[in-house]
Amino acid sequence: MKLIEAIIRPFKLDEVERRLTPVGVRGMTVSEVRGFDRPGGKRAAFPGASDTLDFVPRLRVQVVVDDEMIHPVVDALLAAAHTGEAGDGEIFISPVADVFRVRTGERGSQAI
Repeated sequence: MKLIEAIIRPFKLDEVERRLTPVGVRGMTVSEVRGFDRPGGKRAAFPGASDTLDFVPRLRVQVVVDDEMIHPVVDALLAAAHTGEAGDGEIFISPVADVFRVRTGERGSQAI
């Protein structure tokens, strides 16, 4: 199993959800996040501080999938989140040792 995390533009969430459902994703977690990368975010002046870094708002979408679903999910994320502009986001893939569903006690693939 793998945890796939995608950092996306907020307005792309509906498209991401629309493309993940047909490839078999049955659930996801979405969190509001802020950050910056190579371009350095935006610079803005605030009272009492000049040239302060302004983090850019993004969403983090997390899904846990069986190994055979990695490529279809990543392909769907790439297609849904792409605008061609700097700041489209990133996708991270991490191993998941195990999963437990709290309500039923199911474990592993049965719990995702």
